[in-house]
Amino acid sequence: MKIDVIVPVYNAFNVLQNCLKSLEKFQSNINKIIIINDASSDSRIFPYLNKITKKNNWELIHQNVNRGFVKTANKGLRLSDNHSVLLNSDTIVTKYWIKAFKKCLKKNLDLGTATPWSNNAEICSFPNFLTNHSVPKKLKKLGKLLYKNYKPQYPVIPTAVGFCMLISKKAKQMVGYFDEKHFGHGYGEENDYSIRIEQAGLKNILCDNSFVAHVGNQSFSDLGLKPSEETMKRLLDKHPNYLEMIQEYIKKDKLIDVRREIIKILEDEGL
Repeated sequence: MKIDVIVPVYNAFNVLQNCLKSLEKFQSNINKIIIINDASSDSRIFPYLNKITKKNNWELIHQNVNRGFVKTANKGLRLSDNHSVLLNSDTIVTKYWIKAFKKCLKKNLDLGTATPWSNNAEICSFPNFLTNHSVPKKLKKLGKLLYKNYKPQYPVIPTAVGFCMLISKKAKQMVGYFDEKHFGHGYGEENDYSIRIEQAGLKNILCDNSFVAHVGNQSFSDLGLKPSEETMKRLLDKHPNYLEMIQEYIKKDKLIDVRREIIKILEDEGL
């Protein structure tokens, strides 16, 4: 089972370094790593990417014109013939993250997307739901305990969260790619894709024995991109019932027992 990792890059130099250092450290179970520089304006990005990709034999693409996150992500996904992970450049991966994704794929043959836990990941935030926590101080230990001591349940979630999003090979074959026409530079594309995944008979799953830290709102932030009423309008134009569905999911908080079980395991291990 092969998994490729795609990292779209636009500026955010400091967090980018943390992301790629963690990726460099924990790349042993990854088939191929593709870095796409979307015409970053920070002059430090180009030489840094050239150096680290050459060192690790990663694939590097420099785009001369800024195409935006959605088109850049789609370009990376099309270059991957395997299962693919879209990884934001403001994340920090942990040791067992890819192993956890591989187990998730093996256990869920109808998997369309999978998202790990994170400190800042909306419905996949841990330990508290819909909360932007700081990056855990004991990130390494947290990732290890979650993978080693907890038996994953792989709960179905209504939408993947785009900071770290596994897209299965089957999903690409059946559903295709992000909607470039409606979602332009980004925000809302993963929600739309997740709905299309469900419509195709596949599932959006929480990979609940994996943790990837997320600084948040760093990658592509120099373009002034952020969620807005216009973002939601684009999503609702395609999926009028989206808000109602998400609000119902949030109201029920179906992951509360899963989070409690994990918290108990971590507390028992002194974390």
